[in-house]
Amino acid sequence: MSRSLFPRLIHPVGQSRSARTVEIFGWILLVEAPLLLFAPHWVAAVLQLPELSVQAANYFRLVGLLVGGLGMLYVVSGRLDAEGFVFASLLDRPLVPFIMAALWYFGIVPGPLALMFAISDGASFLWTLSAWRAERAAG
Repeated sequence: MSRSLFPRLIHPVGQSRSARTVEIFGWILLVEAPLLLFAPHWVAAVLQLPELSVQAANYFRLVGLLVGGLGMLYVVSGRLDAEGFVFASLLDRPLVPFIMAALWYFGIVPGPLALMFAISDGASFLWTLSAWRAERAAG
């Protein structure tokens, strides 16, 4: 089975539109990850966050590692047209804006950071949902 997966990973065949949206979201995460890992102070400045302490910068780096891992899952699942993963992402991503709003409200996450995650996940969810519904309508 693994022999057939690697060529599909390199050259996806029959990839659905919704799987393509998941893949692209994964690439976005993979672009964000090295920024969080290697330039946490710059990312904090762009998001207009307070100056990061050494510990906070290291937590940003840890988040970058996790974001990179999620990005890889999204890219691979999208390229392999993993319908179950696409569906699971439709259950997960619409929760992120509400969770970010709660984390901001309780002062756990700064507003600009919460807004960045909320917009990224919310917009990508709507894009994937639109593609998913179009595929289901087409039969």
